[in-house]
Amino acid sequence: MDGVRFEAITWDRLGDLLAERLLDLKPADDSPWPRIAFDGAPAARPGDLAALVAEALRLRGRPSLTVDTHGFLRPASLRLEYGHQDVEAYYNGWFDTGALWREVFGPLEAGGDGRILPDFWDPATDRATRSPYSRLPPGGFLLLHGPLLLRHWFPFDLTVHVLLSSGALRRRTPETDHWTLPAFARYERETDPAGTADVLVRADDPRHPAWGGLPGAAD
Repeated sequence: MDGVRFEAITWDRLGDLLAERLLDLKPADDSPWPRIAFDGAPAARPGDLAALVAEALRLRGRPSLTVDTHGFLRPASLRLEYGHQDVEAYYNGWFDTGALWREVFGPLEAGGDGRILPDFWDPATDRATRSPYSRLPPGGFLLLHGPLLLRHWFPFDLTVHVLLSSGALRRRTPETDHWTLPAFARYERETDPAGTADVLVRADDPRHPAWGGLPGAAD
């Protein structure tokens, strides 16, 4: 994040600019489906930005599918094996990355059929969701949002990280979830999402976001 110059922007304008950038995005592996990450702690609400981009793409005549990684939680018996507030389990074991690879990324590989399962597990019922598959046509965009996304080697073609300072993260995280904060501190140390994401958005004040611009944009 060193050297990033943030500029004030509105959320709507940010959604429009990101959508415009995506129109020219070409996956590096010859897949016809660009895959975009909206990474951030739950308190940063990366899904809200993904929804804005999806709407901006729709207005431009381009299909997309928004997927929330919270629809790919592992069963409670595995997630909570070491208790309801185990930081190590949250960091390494809450999200079913195998299901994401199989049901979301696999169908979008070159030669895939584009049939994506939009969610896999319902944490409220602790059962499979049995949701129908959605077919993403060639040229459509996968907009995947959730926390800790950039540490799994998922084949993203563009990554967006919604950044909160440690103080803002603590303020905006419900007290009942403060036990997860060490996981995000570890993520920052080990993965450096602010330094590795293609697009960085600062959202300490959710009413007044700022961003670091698009990759490759002229100064």
